[in-house]
Amino acid sequence: MKSPTPHAPARTLCTDCGVSRSSDPRRCGRACQFIQPDYAAMETRVQGRPRDPQRPDELHFGPFRRMWRAALKRPSEGAQWTGITTRLAERLLETGAVDAVLTMAPDPEDRWRPVPTLVTNPGDLARCRGMRMGYAPLLSLLEPAVAAGHKRLAVIGIPCQVYALRALEQELGLEQLYVIGTPCSDNTTTENFHRFLGLLTPKPESITYLEFRADYHVEIRFDDGRQRRVPFLQLPLSQLPSDFFPLTCRSCVDYSNVLADITVGYMGGEGEQWLLVRNERGEKILGLLGDEVRLSEPGSAGKREGPVKGFLANTERAAGGLPLRRMPAWLRPIVGWLMPRVGPRGLEFARARLEMKAVETVLHLRREQPAKMKNMVPPHVWQLVRPYGLEPRADETPPPRP
Repeated sequence: MKSPTPHAPARTLCTDCGVSRSSDPRRCGRACQFIQPDYAAMETRVQGRPRDPQRPDELHFGPFRRMWRAALKRPSEGAQWTGITTRLAERLLETGAVDAVLTMAPDPEDRWRPVPTLVTNPGDLARCRGMRMGYAPLLSLLEPAVAAGHKRLAVIGIPCQVYALRALEQELGLEQLYVIGTPCSDNTTTENFHRFLGLLTPKPESITYLEFRADYHVEIRFDDGRQRRVPFLQLPLSQLPSDFFPLTCRSCVDYSNVLADITVGYMGGEGEQWLLVRNERGEKILGLLGDEVRLSEPGSAGKREGPVKGFLANTERAAGGLPLRRMPAWLRPIVGWLMPRVGPRGLEFARARLEMKAVETVLHLRREQPAKMKNMVPPHVWQLVRPYGLEPRADETPPPRP
């Protein structure tokens, strides 16, 4: 199944979610989260209310009903974690709740390149397991899916895709839509990702699995069965070009995918997966797993203020074109050993990551696209960065919406 438009028109601040490849590319103007997002209105329409800063963790993670640390009791073979995201989609198809699932599969010639795919057979979802890196026009298959008669649809997407999907949802003529969201922190091109893999090993083609974990390590698996865990501080990030992560990702305000029905990630999971059930549809989706899934209350430990302040200082230097303050090589193993033990863990780790993303948004947009500040930075982001001394300037807040 192919998108109506095979090539994306040129756009600034674009992650190629697929809307620009549809029959009406002009819809980007009202669907794109990088133009003039209105999270309060969208959260109200999708979740029934906007995030409530007085409720624990909603300022950071958006509206939710329940939050869990979770794992499948019998992990799926080849899954990135235990396979919850894929299993939820399988159950939606197995029970007839949906006709098709719109998600990503690996390119046949490159396991790391994501390719949009429409799945109607539950057994075919196994090939969609695991993480891929790169841009892929997921939403370009919405119109072909509807044209093929699929009126009950599930979509697995990252935040920029889900925001656009929700903005256009009422125009699609669907009878039912379930949205399984995965958090997204930073994306890049597949070509850039291959460059990163080449810095990790002389044989990057032998890497079959890579995951940034909440224990401050990257887990790498190889095709000969070997496994390797690299502390974040030992990653060769200083060898990457300054534009390795594009401005879209450095200015994204929705790490936790707040417009999904259920968010499935890992940041708050302490070695397992992290579920945020956001609405009644999310409750139904999770309920389809029955006793296949083990649920427990998420934990939280450590303090985030110090790491966020350190991130702020480094980002201020990077956004100002100055070299980062690099830690001495002799100190890196010591700090790498300490961070999983005394740094923020569980929900505190997730809160820290959300605040870091908010800091990054303000500082990089302020330097590179200052005119977009008043429209792209929603009020809750300013609440997240205010404790660290960042305040909106006079020209960085929009006039009140009518």
